Amino acid sequence: MNHLILYCRPGFESECAAEIVDLAQTRQVFGYVKASGGDGYVCYVTQTPDGARRLQAEIRFRDLVFARQWIAAGPLIEGLPTSDRIEPLLAAAQGLPQCGELLLETADTNAAKELATFCRKFTSPCVQAFRRAGLLSATRDRRLPRLHLFFLDSTRVYMGVSPVDNSSPYSMGIRRLKFPGQAPSRSTLKLEEAWLEMLSAKEREHHLVPGLTAVDLGAAPGGWTWQLVRQHMRVTAVDNGPMASELMESGLVEHVREDGFRYQPPKPVHWMVCDIADKPIRVADRVALWFAQGWCERSVFNLKLPMKKRYQALVQCRDLIHARLGEAGVPFELDFKHLYHDREEVTGYLRRP
Repeated sequence: MNHLILYCRPGFESECAAEIVDLAQTRQVFGYVKASGGDGYVCYVTQTPDGARRLQAEIRFRDLVFARQWIAAGPLIEGLPTSDRIEPLLAAAQGLPQCGELLLETADTNAAKELATFCRKFTSPCVQAFRRAGLLSATRDRRLPRLHLFFLDSTRVYMGVSPVDNSSPYSMGIRRLKFPGQAPSRSTLKLEEAWLEMLSAKEREHHLVPGLTAVDLGAAPGGWTWQLVRQHMRVTAVDNGPMASELMESGLVEHVREDGFRYQPPKPVHWMVCDIADKPIRVADRVALWFAQGWCERSVFNLKLPMKKRYQALVQCRDLIHARLGEAGVPFELDFKHLYHDREEVTGYLRRP
């Protein structure tokens, strides 16, 4: 398996490619990238036959910012006959480890929407055939690897596997959330997804609880503040713009009309969240200052990436935070992820160990 397939948001193929090349080269797993803008996936072809599986073993999936999912696959299977697609797929699967689940997937593109209908109809007969052949466990077994069929169209597919403990558990790598109608804006989903994707269950149990204090920089109209209030936290919402009246009626929100880049809390808080639309390096610098000064213990923040050199902008912001907190002698852990509900931005999660 020397093809590592990484699913990503359409339009972010170059960022996904640059990231996997950097990570693979540091582990001396050399290869080349096949990617086209708008396809919604990247293929990293390694020079060694087991290179894709090796990368899955040596890289933490959570360290990949732009990849939603990854599978270690063989070469593209082409020319599947419309009269019988299953037999060629069973033949191609020989030699793979037994898997506990089979997922039929496509890229997250408009062009693939009709293909998704084909995948849904084809899933049941495919699962039955793979189980009869002993390639799939009799019932879903989450201890075994997942088997993926990533269709480019109804006759071309990558067949690959993902380790259950080092990949996304969701089909196409997408956690789908329902927009809460009471929230002031759809941006609320970005913070909810960040908490679900980037915090462990234990962290959510201890750090999303009533009575904690939080600051929301660039809060108006209150999409992120709404999530904080939903956890019964006491929130200082910092923004010169107006906040949703329903939030103010909760009794848990103090609205401070001030520039988020100038505000300093009178005393430390547990959470600082920030969704300010500004240059990413300014936001990263401000987040680093909050931690260096001990003004907060945890932060979720968004970096609005430029249209060009987005990966380089992310690396610059990450390096700045590492340098500032290293100089200040502040221990920290930092993750970034391009979440499903993000657009031209990535979400950061910074916390004390």
